[in-house]
Amino acid sequence: MRGGGLLVAGTTSDAGKSVVTAGICRWLVRQGVKVAPFKGQNMSLNSFVTREGAEIGRAQAMQAQAARVEPTALMNPVLLKPGSDRSSQVVLMGKPVGELSARGFFGGPGGSSPGKMLHGGRQKELFEPVLACLEELRATHDAVICEGAGSPAEINLRRTDIVNMGIARAARLPVVVVGDIDRGGVFAQFFGTTALLAPEDQELVAGYLVNKFRGDVTLLEPGLDMLHGLTGRRTFGVLPYAHGLGIDEEDGLRVSLRGAVRESVVAPPVGADVLRVAVCAVPLMSNFTDVDALAAEPGVIVRFVDRPEELADADLVVVPGTRGTVKALAWLRERGLADALARRAAEGRPVLGICGGFQALGEHIDDEVESRAGTVDGLGLLPVRVRFAPEKTLARPVGEALGERVEGYEIHHGVAEVLGGEAFLDGCRVGAVWGTHWHGSLESDGFRRAFLREVAAAAGRAFVPAPDISFGALREEQLDRLGDLIEEHADTGALLRLIEKGAPAGLPFVPPGAP
Repeated sequence: MRGGGLLVAGTTSDAGKSVVTAGICRWLVRQGVKVAPFKGQNMSLNSFVTREGAEIGRAQAMQAQAARVEPTALMNPVLLKPGSDRSSQVVLMGKPVGELSARGFFGGPGGSSPGKMLHGGRQKELFEPVLACLEELRATHDAVICEGAGSPAEINLRRTDIVNMGIARAARLPVVVVGDIDRGGVFAQFFGTTALLAPEDQELVAGYLVNKFRGDVTLLEPGLDMLHGLTGRRTFGVLPYAHGLGIDEEDGLRVSLRGAVRESVVAPPVGADVLRVAVCAVPLMSNFTDVDALAAEPGVIVRFVDRPEELADADLVVVPGTRGTVKALAWLRERGLADALARRAAEGRPVLGICGGFQALGEHIDDEVESRAGTVDGLGLLPVRVRFAPEKTLARPVGEALGERVEGYEIHHGVAEVLGGEAFLDGCRVGAVWGTHWHGSLESDGFRRAFLREVAAAAGRAFVPAPDISFGALREEQLDRLGDLIEEHADTGALLRLIEKGAPAGLPFVPPGAP
């Protein structure tokens, strides 16, 4: 039996597609529906490793948690990881298969991986595998909630689209378009999005969902009525602006840091002091969600920095992961942050390098894979030498550090040879400088508390970690809030009918349609 489905599209990037998809998944699973998320093609530097060792977007992993199912590669068959403004690594079914320029991916020459399976116009060839993944999920679930990418009205890309109306039309999915009213212009966005779609696409657009509304909904209703009159389509809900969600985001080249720091009010610090954490905002920063668990701790203040002066009052500096380790090294040196980090290490002040940040703290890097820069000197703060391998390490390690059990995940081409220091996860520690390839380790509550105690001692702060903060419970709380938003502010009965029966027949055409 084939399960129902729904595509959550958006008027723009960051309109709220990811959180609405997660909210619908959480609402459905609370109704006893077996549901799965899906995004045919994702562009993100924020990724995750499934238990079978596949790399997918973190947003889909978060949505799988909202649906209370184990994330798999089927949920995000194509992942693009930008390496510059014009090229990306292509990850297919969880494994990297090469690099392509944007022109090469969407159509035309641009492949840069001789001997590999990628070549010009690769996106169009991925349509059948993407559709097969969706159909496999629909065969094993009552419902699949699909997330679109960018806008479905990107008419320059419609011919090769495999994530918006292309997949909706092939799978006959009803479409709800989400718009961010907080930015303004949402009525024009809803109307224009619909009017720029071909008639065959328009017949699947069932209606709209307003996101991030502040104020009295009754003031919005005349506009919604006029929108209905102009398009023949209804609005399925008005979601209020929700502060402090802190849910994983998946920005492509433009990294939004809003989701990396909890905005909601947390309890005051347990001890007499707070801890200040500065995260170096390196180019092509990846998995910046690693610091979410720090920001969730009462009394821990996390900020992103790009100047050496901003490290002066930091109790801990984090050099995060990056898709371009050599580029990040150059950036740290150009900004004066490399010298500031060296001074910190000499003074015994805490520094933590994660993945690419760990590699940057080492002695040297031999890279003929990512940057093809050859041998490059690292910052020399850890006795580590890194060689980039063609094969990517994708793993879900479990281990122990500081007397506590730790779980994490690894996504990297760099292979580290540790030549000294104390063992620290798969990396090492020298004084107050730590380095590891493990993402997500700070989500292990006992280890995070032990690490913060070490940082506080080295920084001379009377900071005490809260004894009862569970990062997993906080994440569940946020996902329940998303489910509540859908349940309380959307027409859930109408959404369920769309999922089960598809778009209603007879939806009017809004001219002019696609050119």
